[in-house]
Amino acid sequence: MKVKYNLIKVDKGCKARLGTLETNYGTVETPMFMPVGTRAAVKGLTTDQVKECGSGIILANTYHLWLRPGEDIVNEAGGLHKFMNYDGPILTDSGGFQVFSLAHNKKDITEEGVHFKSHIDGTKLLLTPEKSIEIQNKLDSDIAMSFDECPPASADYDYLKNSVERTLRWAARGKAVHKNPNQSLFGIVQGGPHEDLRRYSAEETVKMDFDGYSIGGVANDGESKEDMYKAIDYSIPYLPTDKVRYLMGVGEPVDLLEGVERGVDIFDCVLPTRIARHGQAFTRTGKINLNNSKFAHDFTPIESDCDCYTCKHYTRGYLRHLITVGESLGGSLISIHNIRFLIKMMEEIRESIKKDSFLDYKREFLSKYKN
Repeated sequence: MKVKYNLIKVDKGCKARLGTLETNYGTVETPMFMPVGTRAAVKGLTTDQVKECGSGIILANTYHLWLRPGEDIVNEAGGLHKFMNYDGPILTDSGGFQVFSLAHNKKDITEEGVHFKSHIDGTKLLLTPEKSIEIQNKLDSDIAMSFDECPPASADYDYLKNSVERTLRWAARGKAVHKNPNQSLFGIVQGGPHEDLRRYSAEETVKMDFDGYSIGGVANDGESKEDMYKAIDYSIPYLPTDKVRYLMGVGEPVDLLEGVERGVDIFDCVLPTRIARHGQAFTRTGKINLNNSKFAHDFTPIESDCDCYTCKHYTRGYLRHLITVGESLGGSLISIHNIRFLIKMMEEIRESIKKDSFLDYKREFLSKYKN
């Protein structure tokens, strides 16, 4: 079935929305944070461990799974859910961001698609809107994303205007070949920090009647927080209230709060696992770096009131030991905490919206969180 968004209520003090998203694998509550399982795995964790963190939707990456193991192998296995043993909903991105950020010699953008070389072995490849959708159809995720152009943060107005037009044409082409009846397809709004481009992109994308809508181009290298928030503010008013809204690639706690306040429903980011592998952990007072020698004799959990598996069983001192000696277990255990931290934060946000007290929650959170 197609995903169905149900708006339950809007906080009286702002645009924060409480809702549910019905999927083929159950109903999830929004606002929510999606852990990223790039190569059909949340790095360092089993799917059971991810579920124990309270996960709903997991995101997997079309570009990486296309290159290895290949969409046909995943399809032969019965689709992503069986392949990675996850019985919750899965969203696949289009591969567009990775083509523009990872692939070698990626500047050959044509109306047909993007010509580039694989970041793995330099093989010449072409990713088109049709190919992206074909791959996602075979991966059999619950939600597929339209193939869009991801312009650099430094792009000027004229470039962004042409990019928005190309993304709209690519969205129409992808929608025309989308064949999986059990898979929803989301459109992507682009336009940089320009109000007129965001409005135009949103209005034209909505005319195509996608199953949900995402705000793209907000997680590019070099983009300022101010531009990110502008992109949300300039897009949200033109998106339908009865469809889910997705802010792509955002996972800093402060940005989650800003997004929710503006009416965003779902978020994703590799941040919690990426920083964990380097020994960094989220806490209510800000991120801490467990590589720091001061934690060597600290035999308390990362946070005493955290309900995650890591905080119930391990200390900062032990986690520092694992990180400093290069044990992969350290990154896995801190990843569990970081993912749970963001998911628990979203649970608390949902409770605050129920009570029309989101802005109070945000103020209290930010009064303690220092980075």
